[in-house]
Amino acid sequence: MAFPAASLTRWFPFLSWPRPNRALIKGEFWAGMTVGLMLVPQGVAYAALAGMPLVTGIYASLIPALVAVLFSASTRLGVGPTALTSLLIGASLTGLAEPGSAQWVAMAAWIALLSGLLQLVMGMARFGWLLNLVTSPVLSGFTQAAALLILGSQLAALTGLRSDWGALLSTPSTGLFDLTAAAFGLGSLALLILARRWRPNFPAAIVVVGAAGALSWALDYVDAGGAVVGALPSGLPAPYWPGALPWSSFSALVMPVLVVTLVSFLETASSAKVESQRSGERWNENQDLIGQGLAKISSGLFGSFATSASFSRSAINLYAGAKSGWATLFAIALVLVVLLWLTPALYHVPQSVLAAVVVTAVTSLIKPGMLLRLWRVSRVEAVIGGITFALTLATAPRMYWGVLVGLLMNLSHFLYQRLHPRIIEVGLHPDGSLRDRHLWHLPALAPRLLALRMDAELDFASASALERRVTEHLATHPDVVHLCLMAQPINRIDVTGVETFAQLLALLQSRGGTLHLSGLKLPVEQVLRQAGLLEPGTGLAMYRTDAEALVALQQLPQPVERV
Repeated sequence: MAFPAASLTRWFPFLSWPRPNRALIKGEFWAGMTVGLMLVPQGVAYAALAGMPLVTGIYASLIPALVAVLFSASTRLGVGPTALTSLLIGASLTGLAEPGSAQWVAMAAWIALLSGLLQLVMGMARFGWLLNLVTSPVLSGFTQAAALLILGSQLAALTGLRSDWGALLSTPSTGLFDLTAAAFGLGSLALLILARRWRPNFPAAIVVVGAAGALSWALDYVDAGGAVVGALPSGLPAPYWPGALPWSSFSALVMPVLVVTLVSFLETASSAKVESQRSGERWNENQDLIGQGLAKISSGLFGSFATSASFSRSAINLYAGAKSGWATLFAIALVLVVLLWLTPALYHVPQSVLAAVVVTAVTSLIKPGMLLRLWRVSRVEAVIGGITFALTLATAPRMYWGVLVGLLMNLSHFLYQRLHPRIIEVGLHPDGSLRDRHLWHLPALAPRLLALRMDAELDFASASALERRVTEHLATHPDVVHLCLMAQPINRIDVTGVETFAQLLALLQSRGGTLHLSGLKLPVEQVLRQAGLLEPGTGLAMYRTDAEALVALQQLPQPVERV
């Protein structure tokens, strides 16, 4: 039985890659080399940030990157270790195990497995839309705080501080610093920042790391007691199973798994949307969930930690001219060469240089004017972003509470807006449009008439607000017997809305008046007809357009004046 080509490419997206030719392969090779030369030093540096054995950063840049590019819809993303995900893993496991220990590695692998499984299930169930619940203010507040936490975690290594910050504050002394390490770290940081500014597509990280390693070897830095990368095992990673964990350890991983799942895919989304805009194609978030989920699972099964899509490496990949997933395959091939034969070359690299690589990567995330820009647009959302930022900092290392509280506040704000829809009484403006008659000081459309427009769906959230507005007005204006609903903004109605509509219709009938409906949309009209509420001769008048409604309303009988 033959499967349709569309079905095969849906489950195996790599089948839709362009067929290689000489011109394509040449461009993809150089793009892949550029990203691969960034991937190795960043992978090692991010493994240190996650508290993992350094070689696992290279493992996470190999098989997970291959799985992601084969099964994701966005084929030009730089998948592997990232700063935010690595920080979340390191912060979440703090206090639960010793960094770099077997228990720490097992728990990090479980985070990768569970997070990947969750993303895989969400993608297969087509639940990618759930990620829209995370708004830009929440993500921005968390990202800014996380970037500062990453910087803070790297300062000691970057400056060669041998003690803790408390000892430095109590007895300041240059003797607490390894000045050689500080020179390596700060010098590498300056070179990386300059290279990013002047040649953003140049793989400066590998050049700086290689030069620093060579200089460290020439100076016999390791023999002087300097902190270096040290020996890394060569060869392919072996299959790994983390083993069972006690229930207390598993329960401690629930929140980290949820936040890693969320944050890592939001990192993917930020890069994938840029790619889809450049390619002119719609972003398939569900297929990317599947690809990223499988990548995390493969990472956990080879003893590494959760991966994500790096915005910086993805941008470099696009900037270098990558056209398809072939570029990523070349980058993976370079990582494979390093893992098989070149890991001894990393032995003498000072750890302060790895800190410089991390700091350079996260400085692009820091945007001091973020809250001010949000404040100009929406003060409520700016407050939500600010609280997310503050809580992320205050609750470190359990920094996921900032995201969760931000999400809760954002959902509460959304629900409040739904429960308090904009309902205005309309009047006819001199320019012919219908506007808020109290704001623009307009006369009523007709005597003994209340004309309302609700800019919301007529459902369980907004129905009570509409009913309250009408009943309060009728109670204070006993002469009003007509109600006109400018219904064009209403595009959906549920059972609660139907019941409210029936109550309003009965209320107008009891007053001997009429309920006028203007511009009722077909989906709403069908539901109301099925409920039997649009029968003729029931004190109901319907108009297709507002112009038709205005003509009819202006012909309503005038009230009889008493002599």
